Amino acid sequence: MIYRKFQDMELSALGMGAMRLPVIDGKEGQIDEPATQEMVDYAMAHGINYYDTAWGYHEGQSEPVMGRALKKYPRDRFYLASKFPGYDLANMPKVQEIFEKQLERCQVEYFDFYLFHNVCSMNIDAYLDDEQYGVYTYLTEQKRNGRIRHLGFSVHGDIEVTKRFLAAYGKDMEFGQIQLNWVDYDFQDAKSKLALFKEYQIPVWVMEPLRGGRLVSLGDEYIARLKAIRPDESIPGWSFRFLQTIPEVVVTLSGMSDFAQMKENIEIFDTERPLVKEEWDGLIAISEEMLRKNVLPCTACRYCTSYCPQELDIPMLLNLYNEHAFTGGGFIAPMALSRVPKDKRPSACVGCRSCEAVCPQEIKISEAMTRFTELL
Repeated sequence: MIYRKFQDMELSALGMGAMRLPVIDGKEGQIDEPATQEMVDYAMAHGINYYDTAWGYHEGQSEPVMGRALKKYPRDRFYLASKFPGYDLANMPKVQEIFEKQLERCQVEYFDFYLFHNVCSMNIDAYLDDEQYGVYTYLTEQKRNGRIRHLGFSVHGDIEVTKRFLAAYGKDMEFGQIQLNWVDYDFQDAKSKLALFKEYQIPVWVMEPLRGGRLVSLGDEYIARLKAIRPDESIPGWSFRFLQTIPEVVVTLSGMSDFAQMKENIEIFDTERPLVKEEWDGLIAISEEMLRKNVLPCTACRYCTSYCPQELDIPMLLNLYNEHAFTGGGFIAPMALSRVPKDKRPSACVGCRSCEAVCPQEIKISEAMTRFTELL
């Protein structure tokens, strides 16, 4: 296992994410505990020492299951991370109640790592309103009390949201977790977040290294091209080697859902094989081609918005459409749209096509709005 230095600690470069544990009959809230225990035992035996869970994973069952799975091991043999569930605004006034319950669920007296979860446009104002909700005050107090050893945050919001959060709390953030992979490096502008973290001297934790499995299911043409560049590398291996090439990355979290995935990922992280320039360029070229085929080429010129009788923010909606369509679903677009008034969502498009008449990219915007509505 590769290890990365973090302060006075040696963290396994591969962390076990507990968001996609094996389940029974496809039911998210029914985790297969024997299968999970087998995976945790194998991970512990093969050098993984970082385990990441959260309040809402598996309908609230991830924390207690991981607590039971890790209970058989000495507390100083693993590092446990969980998060405050600010993705639900109803949780904002309940930070103390939730934190105490999380410790109880996980059967620990402290968290090695704890995060403000999912900082985004939906919750940034609430996270920053410490006078009303006190999330920041409470979590920093728990850090002083030793019940949180290291405090950080995860972010799905855009670069401007990230800047706002760091301007307020950056001095207290010891690590930051972002969605980073060889597609989102440009697609979600993760490279700008990397630069911002570097400015604040914040080490990087990675989530969604395989984009929920999307980057494993490549077309035959792309697989052949990658095999021609590095014949002995697996397709999942390309995603992890990409991250090994970025020096700021400390921990890569993989949401492994069965034993075979766990075994394969650990084998990859037995060695460090960062990409050379030719390999990096080849991977980015494939990313660009995939996006061209699946993403509408909106440049946010905003010509369209002046002609929309509904006054829709069309570039913003197309950006979310691209995310949702490329991913094949997911929570990011619905979460962002929850902050948009109903009369400004894709369903409000009346199909007049006035926007299309002035679009330099000749995007069929009305069709995209209809399709987006159907996907949602």
